Amino acid sequence: MNTITRFAVPLLLILGGVIGFAVVAQADHSWGNAAGDPYHWARTANPFTLKLGDNLTSTWDPYLATAAADWSVSSVLDVSVVASGKYPKTCRPTAGRGEVCNAKYGANGWLGLAQIWISGIHITQGTVKLNDTYFNWATYNKPEWKNLVMCQEVGHLLGLDHQDENMGNANLDTCMDYTNTPASNQHPNSHDYAMLEDIYAHLDSSTTLQQSLASKPQAASVESDDPREWGREIRRSADGRASLYERDFGNGQKVFTHVFWVTGDENSRFSRGR
Repeated sequence: MNTITRFAVPLLLILGGVIGFAVVAQADHSWGNAAGDPYHWARTANPFTLKLGDNLTSTWDPYLATAAADWSVSSVLDVSVVASGKYPKTCRPTAGRGEVCNAKYGANGWLGLAQIWISGIHITQGTVKLNDTYFNWATYNKPEWKNLVMCQEVGHLLGLDHQDENMGNANLDTCMDYTNTPASNQHPNSHDYAMLEDIYAHLDSSTTLQQSLASKPQAASVESDDPREWGREIRRSADGRASLYERDFGNGQKVFTHVFWVTGDENSRFSRGR
């Protein structure tokens, strides 16, 4: 792992579901199937490199750079930002890596999305979407919110769940913690790195970090920002700020959508069927 990458984490303010919403910090915040197997990128060696395609406007680039540097502190993986050319409104996935996009997705109730494609227990591709409709609001147009959301959604692509989903609890000083006061929840903490070591402790005989593994029918089926296209909601936090959706295509092929909802917005209540 690059020593400069490990220790040159910018001193910026940074932003952030899946098989069980908790109201206290989770001792184990990986997520996976019913048998307890964590979802992870298949790879044959550690540390491995996950590429993230940059489809962001210049105002968002520093936040992606910070998140990539933060998560690269892990002993089992590096995050590399690469040039990409996706249309942000659809943010089509690329097999073997993640794509990160921002756009004005509309008053649909969500601040950020992480969508993850699963084959068996292996992650094959993922996308992060950041909704500038709400990040243009005074409430969210702040470095601490943008850093938190970016960091958290990238953490989901790596295989992490939230440590805590109660917005009113004391901050855990990690971007994998939901909060109303994000100033101290800007970076991963030691528990996040320990969890990644646990998730990626065992090597695989093959890798999903290859573009040849794309599932084109799945990719085409979930490009909509409409929750009705995300499948069924399998989890929601007690305060309604976080949801997890699952769309099952059969034969172990699934797409999960982690949703960070905006608070106090009538459109968010409508889009969630309330």
